Amino acid sequence: MISMSVKELFVFFQENAICESLTKQEVEKLTHYLQEKEYASGEIISDSGEVGDTLGFIISGKVQFLSFDGQDTAVVGKQGTGTLIGEMSFFDRKPRDLRMEACKKGVKVLELTRPMYDRIKVEEPFIAVNILENAIVSLDTLVRHMSSDISALGHYMHGFGKH
Repeated sequence: MISMSVKELFVFFQENAICESLTKQEVEKLTHYLQEKEYASGEIISDSGEVGDTLGFIISGKVQFLSFDGQDTAVVGKQGTGTLIGEMSFFDRKPRDLRMEACKKGVKVLELTRPMYDRIKVEEPFIAVNILENAIVSLDTLVRHMSSDISALGHYMHGFGKH
């Protein structure tokens, strides 16, 4: 069960462009498939090498993504309130490349497990399509940010216009 009311969750979805075409009644149906999880500061949400079995909507706090090269750990990104996490490994069923852990103030996430997603695809296909579209937009945003970061790094390393 989740601590937010249906109305609060509906407003949260609208404000954060998450499945915004869902009605309040559809959001209420969705709540039956979600579970709320809280992670304390530094707590591992998922580790590199694991295959993701949950998809999460960050309700409060931030998640950081860490890379480990065998010697050093580096923060390579963060996601905050109103974003989706875990979508890549959840959908492609391949091991994660990064560790996800809660930032300093902790994080609260609404999670959709794979078995619940499989049920929702059959029982509430319109809701399932909205979740899938949200994941596509989230991945698109990630790719666009990475492209921008790579371009900025190239300009920094080589100067504008140099090859």
